[in-house]
Amino acid sequence: MAALVLFGGGGDLAIRMLLPSLYFLDHDGLLPEGLKIIAAARSEESREAYLGRVRESIVKRADGAWSEDSFARVAARIDYVAVDATSVEGLAALQNKLGDDRELTYFLAVSPSLYGPIVRALKGAGLTGAKTRIVLEKPVGRDLDSFRHIDAEVAHAFDERQVFRIDHYLGKETVQNLIALRFGNTIFEPLWNNLSIDHVQITVGETVGVGDRWPYYDEYGALRDMLQNHMLQLLCLVAMEPPSDLDPDSVRNEKVKVLRSLRAITAANVRDVSVRGQYVAGQAEGGPVKGYEEERGAPSDIDTYVALRADIDNWRWAGVPFYMRTGKRLPEKRTEIVIQFKPLPHSIFDQRGEVTANRMVIELQPEEDISLTVMNKRPGLDQRMQLQPIRMSLSWGMDGKGAEPPRRRIAYERLLLDAMAGDSTLFVRADEAEKAWEWVDGVSSAWAEAEYKPHIYRAGSWGPEAAQQLLARDGRTWNTDDA
Repeated sequence: MAALVLFGGGGDLAIRMLLPSLYFLDHDGLLPEGLKIIAAARSEESREAYLGRVRESIVKRADGAWSEDSFARVAARIDYVAVDATSVEGLAALQNKLGDDRELTYFLAVSPSLYGPIVRALKGAGLTGAKTRIVLEKPVGRDLDSFRHIDAEVAHAFDERQVFRIDHYLGKETVQNLIALRFGNTIFEPLWNNLSIDHVQITVGETVGVGDRWPYYDEYGALRDMLQNHMLQLLCLVAMEPPSDLDPDSVRNEKVKVLRSLRAITAANVRDVSVRGQYVAGQAEGGPVKGYEEERGAPSDIDTYVALRADIDNWRWAGVPFYMRTGKRLPEKRTEIVIQFKPLPHSIFDQRGEVTANRMVIELQPEEDISLTVMNKRPGLDQRMQLQPIRMSLSWGMDGKGAEPPRRRIAYERLLLDAMAGDSTLFVRADEAEKAWEWVDGVSSAWAEAEYKPHIYRAGSWGPEAAQQLLARDGRTWNTDDA
């Protein structure tokens, strides 16, 4: 029999994301038959009380997918056990729950500082082996050295094919659609290069502040928290060469090649190609909010906003800048990739309406959509043909036939299924994580060497003015500036 063990099973990630994901999978008949789900945490709590918390969380997310029968079915799979997972003795209660089950998937929804101790305890208790897998929630480390240290500890009990480093952005339907769009159509791939594309923008904007998470954020900042994993993963999927097939290593080999091709950012150019920011008091989420230093209660030079220009030194992307930005307390919760195509080399429609370059926008949040802006004739009998840009959606259900789009899934649903099935295509390989950390460490070191302190920006704005200038120097603007 198979079992999924959620370490940190009483925490926010498990209650808010993982257990609802498992409910939906069970509701849709996708969980393996007989799968046990064991939530393991330090707190003493009865199974009934735990299931009450799980039920409350699922009801908030389920909408039309709520079913008493479905909840009863998934609840029958769930057990709760209080353990100290960092010691062999502390795992005795978990061993009793598992019984003879040895096809095990462990999900570590805990602090990365506990990864090593938990893995050592699992191995010491005889709970590892060829049929076990382990899922590591990001961030794995805070720099290259700490990543290597954690990874070495994990490698004592699990080989690479058993390790699943999760980035939930890769579970999003639209991210996977990007792969289908690029490599499943002959229309786009011939244009996916520096001959046709002017630049690429990747934005991850959040309206929330750091709040009481400041102890974590003061150590990581926006660069390490968001750009090292989510944003570099999106960049790799946009920029990678066509893999030979969809074998996990074929896809991940191509992503590693992109990371190896990223031009290093140094102290000599860091002020020209990057912007650090930190929010001060302003208006956000419908009311006045504090600045980061007020939330922290002391001065800090950590970045709550990062924008930078990345260049990929290979034949496909030479001369095409990839602009990335992420920040807290921005005006919108927005995650998007903008593929900006080059303008027409010569327009025959001079003064006949607005002629704009084609643009593809891949939206991940708040809604998921892929759209393409193209030029079209303005309707009418005007003898002088007038043009206008129109936005065409390439998403499910937008074919004019009234098809209902599928339920928007939690990204963890796909990733949980893949991890339990041993499919690592959408997970991050060790050398991939190493290269991402290596590049990000270079940016951080350049900031330190150049003594580059954060610019301030008002909460509720799109970041420091320097971020607009980052693109303006190249004659370009952020997508939000055009809106």
